[in-house]
Amino acid sequence: MKQRIVLALGGNALQKNGEATAEAQKKVAGEVGEAIAELADKYEIIVAHGNGPQIGNILIHEEEAASEQAPAMPLETAVAMSQGQIGYWLTQAINNAFAKKGKTKKIVTVVSQVVVDRNDSAFNNPTKPIGQFYSEKEAKALARKNKWTVKEDAGRGWRRVVASPKPIDIVEKKAIKELAEKDIIVIAAGGGGIPVIRTKVLKRLKGIDAVVDKDYAAEKLAELVKADIFISVTAVPNVYINYGTKDQKPIEKISASEIEKLKKYGYFKAGSMLPKVEAMISFAKKGGIGIITDISHLKEALKDKAGTIVYK
Repeated sequence: MKQRIVLALGGNALQKNGEATAEAQKKVAGEVGEAIAELADKYEIIVAHGNGPQIGNILIHEEEAASEQAPAMPLETAVAMSQGQIGYWLTQAINNAFAKKGKTKKIVTVVSQVVVDRNDSAFNNPTKPIGQFYSEKEAKALARKNKWTVKEDAGRGWRRVVASPKPIDIVEKKAIKELAEKDIIVIAAGGGGIPVIRTKVLKRLKGIDAVVDKDYAAEKLAELVKADIFISVTAVPNVYINYGTKDQKPIEKISASEIEKLKKYGYFKAGSMLPKVEAMISFAKKGGIGIITDISHLKEALKDKAGTIVYK
């Protein structure tokens, strides 16, 4: 039997050097597609991905072109738009990689809803910046008009900020698992998934404006579909201690408890490696294998010869 892997691509995986056009990002997706095609003989593959640059562009388009006749789509709908967009690019890239080998492969993108808790404390303290930059005056006027929360962002201007709650369930989990069991490559939980809550009385789903972290959503997906291996593909081949200094040291094989101690000592930054490390700790503690590496070391990492490998 093939092992099942969930492969989480970073939000900038399609924008290595700031590629902005669709064609430029599709070209980068081609490299991702070829890497995935190389693994398909040995693994059942589910691909999750970030959408940070892409959702930002979608929101700019929506806000700049908004009118009474064509109002801007809400954030949760824009996340769905990004899932279709990036899913199309990745599906095409993987298809083309198989075509180069003279093969075909079934691939499907599942527009995925991720359930969050309406009482998550993140809703009381929105921190995730999205969309474009504004002057302070513009931002505060938009906040009054649209009931946004806005904050100054690192001296670059003012932006809308939204909550980033933790995922507790994925609505389409059974369908995703069934597709993977049939050896169909699945692209799911894109951009952390479309955040939804369940209504109190009828337990119906309702979209909510928030952003779920891609790594936490991908880990929850890996858990729910009973993946053997969870991989976070990022820009560097390993997690490092003292990253960016002369004392930088790569972490290779490490237990969940050991890397958790390093986390408590503050070695990993919140806006960078911390969510990936926390996701790996969570997955490894449940008995799976977690890997953090870059796309060029992916194949070797799966052979236990590269990357940061986290085990129970």
